[in-house]
Amino acid sequence: MIRTSEPAGPADRLTPVLRPVRAGNGFEEALEQLLQVVRLGLVPDGERLPAERELADRMGISRVTLREVLKVLQEQGLVESRRGRYGGTFVLPRPQDPDGAELRRRIAAVDMEDALRFREVLEVGAAGLCAAHGLDAAGGERLRAALAATRDAPPAGYRRRDTLLHLTLAELSGSPTLTAQYAAVRATVNDLLDCIPLLVRNLEHSQHQHTALVEAVLEGDADTAREVAREHCAGTAALLRGFLA
Repeated sequence: MIRTSEPAGPADRLTPVLRPVRAGNGFEEALEQLLQVVRLGLVPDGERLPAERELADRMGISRVTLREVLKVLQEQGLVESRRGRYGGTFVLPRPQDPDGAELRRRIAAVDMEDALRFREVLEVGAAGLCAAHGLDAAGGERLRAALAATRDAPPAGYRRRDTLLHLTLAELSGSPTLTAQYAAVRATVNDLLDCIPLLVRNLEHSQHQHTALVEAVLEGDADTAREVAREHCAGTAALLRGFLA
């Protein structure tokens, strides 16, 4: 089994999501981006977000606006601020949902079929683009590292590593718009996945598909890359429909 650390440092993990906001909606778009960071698990529970200066610079907003955004996240119980030498803003574990009310609310708020179809379009497209245009040495290494990280992930951490692998593929497609749209739909899909159990057999199958997908991309086989991505998305969709439809 390959032993590896995270495929990239905290700043690199956030690249697919954090980007300069458009003028006029700085607060709203910055809040959307940081909510995606938390929902996608790009910063794991208990870890610290990048420093305020870095976050503000990456999103092109003022420190005042950023603090207003962080205040909302704190009020929602998603992060907490700690003072002192080792202080900062830390991601909190999601609250327990013993009666399932929160899960039911999430399901009711999502058009599952639309989210699953859009995810398939983006993932198949990203896989095809990466394979057809090829990756440079650095891109290939990033993709290999992201795949290796999923192999080494315990069940409890698998979904986060899986998300990072697919976000890496989306980013390597070379389309910032595709990457941003994929991050948004993947956050929605992850909310749905949180509503169903982790199945060891499914995780094993997903790993076989991940390996085949990465190999096809690195070999420049666009047709196979698209087909594997399509099958992978179809498997996830079947599970979600079975449990939630």
